Amino acid sequence: MYLQETKSDMVMQGFSLIIAPCLFAASTFFWHNGEYNVPAATLLIVSLFFWIPALSGLFAYVKTRMPLYATLGLWVAVFGCISGVCFAFLGYLTTIFNIEHAAYLSALEKYPFSSQLLLFSTGPLFPLSILLLGIIMLFTKAIKPWVAILLCVAAVAFPVSRISRNISIAHIADLLLMIPAIYVGLLRLQTANKMPD
Repeated sequence: MYLQETKSDMVMQGFSLIIAPCLFAASTFFWHNGEYNVPAATLLIVSLFFWIPALSGLFAYVKTRMPLYATLGLWVAVFGCISGVCFAFLGYLTTIFNIEHAAYLSALEKYPFSSQLLLFSTGPLFPLSILLLGIIMLFTKAIKPWVAILLCVAAVAFPVSRISRNISIAHIADLLLMIPAIYVGLLRLQTANKMPD
């Protein structure tokens, strides 16, 4: 059985659900040739730090209906955030040391297991987690249908934009994620405001 969430939990989740997608979207504006440079990587890493409590806020909506999934799904989603930090830090370092894209890909091939574990195989965990959560929210009616649908659409658009490195698609994907996340963030803050201190 889950312990009841405290007011401070709700406030942290609410603010994080607003801050995380905004920083996430801001990082895209600093892409250079589809790569994470120093400002883009910095914004993305800070964003992913806030995504961890933000994800707790999102998964809270399915805790009572699917407690095992809420625990395991959150765990996988957090690992997706860690993989995102690895990607961002890779961009940060390759920019600082002026390493070409082809050169660092070639270097990563020498470390196939760790490269797959930290970057390539685990990179999709974040959007996949959001997609599955959106589907479950929709079918369990845990939240308004439009919120769940937008989460699903954003989760599909996200990898498309990152693989294609298309800045226009990336901005759309970021916006699609911002809208439901901020809405849920405001709901969490509203709920927290009604709780006793």
